Amino acid sequence: MYTVAHRKPESFFPLFKLKDGDPAVTHYCPGCGHGALHKFIAEAIDDLGIQDRTILVSPVGCSVFAYHYFDVGNVQSAHGRAPAVATGIKRSRPESIVLSYQGDGDLASIGTAEIIHAANRGERITVFFVNNAIYGMTGGQMAPTTLLGQKTSTTPLGRNAVQQGYPLRICEMLSTLEGVAYLERVALAGSKNHMKARAAVRKAIRYQVEGRGFCLVEVLSACPTGWKLKPADAWRWIEEKMLPVFPLAVYKDTGVTPPTSQLVASVISSSDIPSYLDLKSNGKNDLLDRGKKANGLEFRAIKIAGFGGQGVLSLGVILATAGMREGYRTSWLPSYGPEMRGGTANCNVILSPQEIGCPVADSPEILVVMNSPSLVRFHGQVKAGGMILYDSSLIKVPPRDLRAGAIGIPASRLAHELGETKVANIILLGAMMAKLPFLSQESIHLAIDENLGNERFRQLNRKALELGRQHCSPESVSILPA
Repeated sequence: MYTVAHRKPESFFPLFKLKDGDPAVTHYCPGCGHGALHKFIAEAIDDLGIQDRTILVSPVGCSVFAYHYFDVGNVQSAHGRAPAVATGIKRSRPESIVLSYQGDGDLASIGTAEIIHAANRGERITVFFVNNAIYGMTGGQMAPTTLLGQKTSTTPLGRNAVQQGYPLRICEMLSTLEGVAYLERVALAGSKNHMKARAAVRKAIRYQVEGRGFCLVEVLSACPTGWKLKPADAWRWIEEKMLPVFPLAVYKDTGVTPPTSQLVASVISSSDIPSYLDLKSNGKNDLLDRGKKANGLEFRAIKIAGFGGQGVLSLGVILATAGMREGYRTSWLPSYGPEMRGGTANCNVILSPQEIGCPVADSPEILVVMNSPSLVRFHGQVKAGGMILYDSSLIKVPPRDLRAGAIGIPASRLAHELGETKVANIILLGAMMAKLPFLSQESIHLAIDENLGNERFRQLNRKALELGRQHCSPESVSILPA
């Protein structure tokens, strides 16, 4: 007979096969605190029985490969943006337990705005903030938490308050915000501090399970490689140097659960959409009733591309708005260059009778292009048997080496003849609806009325819509073969 006294948490993979090298060990340096913190988090997940609904968000930093180790949902985010990504996940999937795992260069530097506003809103996420007073992964540069006098690769003479300012104290700063439910600073230096850190980790996750507000645990952690110290000396450096600057304490613990009115606590049903978006009723069946007729709604993935200022993004908004009126679940994802007007722009529109798993139209069924660079860039993505609709006034070389049919409409010329070049996008929309009438004319008209200009401009857009329909009639346009 024997008793298991200790074992690896179930929330860890048995072997770390996703990483290179020995699958039995992590990639962290000897003496690094990430391994201990990972263990405390995994133990808490196991003990609370939440492995199947936990989602870990990790951005750039030494912990960027956390998905190598945690057998939970994982989402990678851009540098500093983990709180924003975690917010989106928690609001769309409120039953999930969302953990953000960030370093000091990530959270306290590029991600300062994200962490402050997530805390101020009281987002019900749990953040683990690893403070080792340095940029550990990228070469040991000064971080916002670097101590005065501390030498780094970018402060070889030591941090100077006049030149580089003072160390940023995140817990003290966030403790003033009303949306925060729990804040504690702990340290990974010595067995007593490890036990306190374990308890803090467990409480921060438990508070999320109980539906409380924003929780953050700041963890003072050693970086022996970046500090150029042996592991034991790095522990002592935390105790002697970091603790006087970053005192260990519970900085806030409200002990209460905020009212649900502070945050949307469930996924919005389709029947709620009109009131949230202030959509006008057309007197027919509401969105919920029509949305249930899934067999009558076909999945549509549409990409619209051109120059900024051509109405590329507004065309996507019109399609998404009309789709909602028809009972579709819709998404609109814009993308544009930094200069926007005059630069490149495109958007992805998804219309689906079911939940939308990804808002990106990687293989669009319909591609609407208003300039040659966009045609070159996106024509190869169109699904076999799909349709490319292009402005033949601006695109002189029609696409021929394609699996999709191509329809050229002189949209810019026709818009000029109407007296307003801005309606070229609506002319292409009319052509699209003539070829594939998956949205009703009434829904398109209402979407135009809600999103575009004054009454004169609305009437002009309706004329442009009809003009596009006429130019895409079977007798007026030839479709290039697949």
